[in-house]
Amino acid sequence: MNKLLKDLYDCFYTPPELPAQKQEIEECHQALIEALEKPERRLVLQIIDAKDRIVEDTSIDSFISGFELAWQLSMELNQYEKERSVSRCTAKRLGALSMSGKRDPK
Repeated sequence: MNKLLKDLYDCFYTPPELPAQKQEIEECHQALIEALEKPERRLVLQIIDAKDRIVEDTSIDSFISGFELAWQLSMELNQYEKERSVSRCTAKRLGALSMSGKRDPK
């Protein structure tokens, strides 16, 4: 099921562009390259990659949770409509029976 929901996420979710944030990331990345030696840069990039994976997993989880909520609401509304339809039919039948059971006062 999660594979299907992940496929739906990939199909329907379009990440925002965020050009200012991307520019800031690039500038900070360049500053790190200039300030740090290669082992430290590698460590910082590993931290950034791990945070990116957390953000992606959180986004997918949020999509799936929203989808499940929508699914539950849909089932609840469907059940409500069925119950409402049955109660209207029952009320009509009871109304028809009570009307047919009345005697004409004449």
